[in-house]
Amino acid sequence: MGSRIWESNEEGAKMATSHPQASPILCASFNQDNSYFSIGTRDGFKVFHASTGRLCYEKSLGAFSIVEMLFSSSLLAIVGAGEQPSLSPRRLCLFNKVTGAPFRELNFLTSILAIRVNRKRLIVLLQDKTYIYDLNSLAILDTIDTVPNAKGLCAFAPGSEGSYLALPASTERGSVLIYNTIELSSLCQIDAHRSAITAIAFCSSGMFLATASEQGTIIRVHLVSQATKSYSFRRGTYPSTIYSLSFQPSVDIPDILVATSSSGSLHVFFLGSVINERSRKPSTLLGSMIPDSFNDAFESGQHHVIHNVVPVGVKSHAVIYSLDNVENTSTTPAIRACIYIINHNGYFHECTFNVRKSNDTSWSIEREHNLLDAIADNP
Repeated sequence: MGSRIWESNEEGAKMATSHPQASPILCASFNQDNSYFSIGTRDGFKVFHASTGRLCYEKSLGAFSIVEMLFSSSLLAIVGAGEQPSLSPRRLCLFNKVTGAPFRELNFLTSILAIRVNRKRLIVLLQDKTYIYDLNSLAILDTIDTVPNAKGLCAFAPGSEGSYLALPASTERGSVLIYNTIELSSLCQIDAHRSAITAIAFCSSGMFLATASEQGTIIRVHLVSQATKSYSFRRGTYPSTIYSLSFQPSVDIPDILVATSSSGSLHVFFLGSVINERSRKPSTLLGSMIPDSFNDAFESGQHHVIHNVVPVGVKSHAVIYSLDNVENTSTTPAIRACIYIINHNGYFHECTFNVRKSNDTSWSIEREHNLLDAIADNP
């Protein structure tokens, strides 16, 4: 196993340099509490500490399309991009940063499109199947037959009681299947949009799911325990591809949702007052009963747009690291959010977003790091 992943290959190296117009970052993801993030490039993979931007670990092995970290542990789940024979997109390697080598492999018949992991479960997505493994034993627990999912679209709530997994349930409509990976059973199906889903994300507790369709003009937030209950927020009038959705961490009822889009903008939605007002009734699981005709009554939650955060059309991924309520004076904001953004051109930004009670907003870039040129403190 170990020898295959370390093989050098001249042809693969030539392939890696034959994409001058392609994005230098093939994949990027934050760990479960947004304290670390990892990237895969055509040269290897890197792990960074988010609050400092410091490069913690790197390996130059070849091109990687998936690099997922388990919290702050030494475990990485990595998948090659197929540009070198030793790095097949059909092979999942569980990699130990301490030993610097893979310790277990799982091989599949078709390319792996996404990986999700928590302390109990390992989720592997192929185009039309999703596999659920026990992380400790790597015993396969269940296989879900899915609709064709070429983009490997999914959301995983690793901190929730059921470790909920969300998967597209239709290729034409915006339907989402919610699956309990602990009890190994379907929880419900949410018919979220008229057109196909392109972005989905759980809040930390798994109580709420955010969705966006291929139109990208409307963001919906769904109460998972009541599949018929959702909140609609307008992102914009013109279509745009939503690249990422992220709630603030570690709360049952989130106050803020952020989204990045192909327009190069960062969208900040304030949800707290809306959800708190409408979520006071007892929750019961009603299943999928949203009617075919949507009543797009948009919520009055505040929506703020930060333009030109990344270049137009460059894929980006934003998360909220912290949210602080501070004393409101003439010079001090009422709410301060710390937002991390990775763009696939190779840069990491830490932004501070301030909102005063008068709806006066401001934002600033606190730090910017070139991820491709970073050098580890301890190479």
